[in-house]
Amino acid sequence: MVRSQECDLTISGNVYDEASESPLSYVTIFIQETQEGTVTDDDGNFTFELVCPGEYHFIFSHIGCEGKKFHFHIDQDTTLNIPLSHSSTILGTVVVDGKKNNRGEQANSSVNRQNIEDNANQNISGILENETGVHLIKNGNGISKPVVHGLYGNRLSIFNNGILQSGQQWGNDHSPEIDPFSSDKITIIKGAAAIEYGGGNLGAVVLSEPKRIEEEPHLHGQVNYNFESNGLGHTLNTRLEKYASLFAWRLSGTLKKYGDKRAANYYLNNTGLEEANLSFQAEKSWDEDVFFEFYASTFNTTLGVLRGSHIGNLTDLEQALTNEVPFFTEDKFSYQIDAPKQVVSHHLIKGKLKFFLDESQIVDIVLAGQMNDRKEFDVRRGDRSDMPSLSLSQLTFNGDISYTKYFGEDWKLKVGNQNIITDNINNPETGILPLIPDYGSWKSGLFGTLAKTYNKTFFNAGLRYDYEDQRARTISNTLPREIIRYENKFHNISALLTIKSNITRTQSLAWNIGYAMRNPAINELYSSGLHQGVSGIEEGSIDLETEKAIKNTLEYKFFPNSDFTMNALLYYQRFKDYIYLKPQDEIRLTIRGAFPVFKYEQTDANIYGLDLSTQVTFSNTLYGLMKFSYIKGEDSRNDLPLIFIPPNNLFASLTYRVQKALSFSNNVKMEETEVEISNRLILQKGDILEEQDFVLPPATYNLLALKFSTNLILPSYKIRCFIKADNLFNTQYRDYLNRQRYFADDLGISVTLGMNIKF
Repeated sequence: MVRSQECDLTISGNVYDEASESPLSYVTIFIQETQEGTVTDDDGNFTFELVCPGEYHFIFSHIGCEGKKFHFHIDQDTTLNIPLSHSSTILGTVVVDGKKNNRGEQANSSVNRQNIEDNANQNISGILENETGVHLIKNGNGISKPVVHGLYGNRLSIFNNGILQSGQQWGNDHSPEIDPFSSDKITIIKGAAAIEYGGGNLGAVVLSEPKRIEEEPHLHGQVNYNFESNGLGHTLNTRLEKYASLFAWRLSGTLKKYGDKRAANYYLNNTGLEEANLSFQAEKSWDEDVFFEFYASTFNTTLGVLRGSHIGNLTDLEQALTNEVPFFTEDKFSYQIDAPKQVVSHHLIKGKLKFFLDESQIVDIVLAGQMNDRKEFDVRRGDRSDMPSLSLSQLTFNGDISYTKYFGEDWKLKVGNQNIITDNINNPETGILPLIPDYGSWKSGLFGTLAKTYNKTFFNAGLRYDYEDQRARTISNTLPREIIRYENKFHNISALLTIKSNITRTQSLAWNIGYAMRNPAINELYSSGLHQGVSGIEEGSIDLETEKAIKNTLEYKFFPNSDFTMNALLYYQRFKDYIYLKPQDEIRLTIRGAFPVFKYEQTDANIYGLDLSTQVTFSNTLYGLMKFSYIKGEDSRNDLPLIFIPPNNLFASLTYRVQKALSFSNNVKMEETEVEISNRLILQKGDILEEQDFVLPPATYNLLALKFSTNLILPSYKIRCFIKADNLFNTQYRDYLNRQRYFADDLGISVTLGMNIKF
């Protein structure tokens, strides 16, 4: 190829769907520096002619895809092949890390960076809510945890940049302390194939992952700002990154401030939040043989808990469970956060070394430390509300090592060891007996997976052994007080088998079977007292046995072309000694108020269901998406429905894109203008009996949302603007998995204005 110094260069290429490898037509390609644009043809091809040599930023966008921006140095005729994640929502994501990662063969779904930015008013759990098979267990509107296939809490692991998130994970009122803006992708791995991420993970694994820093010599960054009408909330995030020969770095910071949220007909007093987060990432490579990554983050939040969920006497509590409007409701807005509230901070520091011994052998070494501090404040007598009723500090050390070996193109072996040391202590400033005891634990896990590709069939088998040494120091409830010490040693086995076959070029079938053991957690064994965050008294049981489970999944994928994709996932889980929090037939009066009582118990259980997803591109301007989740839980030992299993739901959306870009001047263009309407239908849990809970599950409800977005393209900037309205008709409803439903309605209409500036 002869180099040219004239403006006579040609840039051509092809854009295709990353999952199905089908060509993508009507993809918009825009050169930011020259303000030139074009659109791919029916075969995904495009061409730019008469291009001058230089540095250029190319923006690729397509309806239903996550847009991509690339930097290229052009000094000769160039051909580009660009993958876009058009089908990633439905078919999962293949991750490239030297060679194709087995994660692409697993049942998974992912949320991309644009989705994270457009939902910055949510925490990391809320961003996942519309993913197939995912629900949220909540305590109010700022506190939530993901639920996958009916499982949550200790059965679901969340990884923050490759590190198992460690914190006060013993309660459903504790959101994952992760800033979504620190992530570029959030992936949910469903089912048995999560074995290398830890034992007992038949619920799922959630991976919050920043991307590698691009080899882009210029300083780049973005500023995100969101305003939400419900709660008059502000979210501001700034992110900067630069690649240099010395090292590459990325810095991200987020501030949030919200006041009282509002239901359809009244304020939810004392439900504001404040948040301040910071993360730093640095990367360095040596001769492509050694890669080092450093990561540090701090997450700090203050969360208000609905004042009307803390009741002073038995009569008022019984009335509160049936009231239309909660107690202590005032028709005024405030940013003030009073007791009951939570004050939480989480700090993480991580170092990772990746050694490429040769083209077929990789060694990963990871060391990390975490510190978590949690304080919970009750409404206390005698001006003592500023004294925490719960004060916990936790230190965690993570040490992982893994070895990966590729045998030709067909075999892959991976073995590893993971260690976690935890020290959790109650600070004595509360003046009351702690809900959970001081405890320490050491966990060590050994795993091995072997993958094989044969013709059109993929096999993956895995085995895992986990050991935990758990030591707790409880204080007796009887006088005189005594310290009671418990020491537990658990030995758990997990195993998996995956078989995936490409039936045709456009169809695949995958079967997973997994077995897992999960020992009871500290809260399930030893909880004793008021759990302020969920406004209930919780009691553990020292007689709980290790939980054992088998899970089967059968997944069918159909992707005939880039205009249509479909994914169906059937799953069946059978549990022996399933541990769950059971509402008791008791409301207990204490000196801190009257509260419903819950106790950890065991039973045998079956959980099964169907996840169905499909997306259709009707034309170059119209795109549709549908996700349906059916789930059923059974207490097979007592022949009862299983409580706290998510209701069935249907999500559908329709997106219209204005195909033609609008020019305001030679330097400003508006493109990728889209209007999206979506709807979530949540069906009533009609199988729960009246004696199983304090109140029956709420009625079926329907939530409509509308969103308008567009992009302004300037020579050095890209500005994304959007406005969206959630619960457009201000529907009055209560969510079955929201513990606040005992006392109040869920959120009413909310309008969010957002702006994202990238440079």
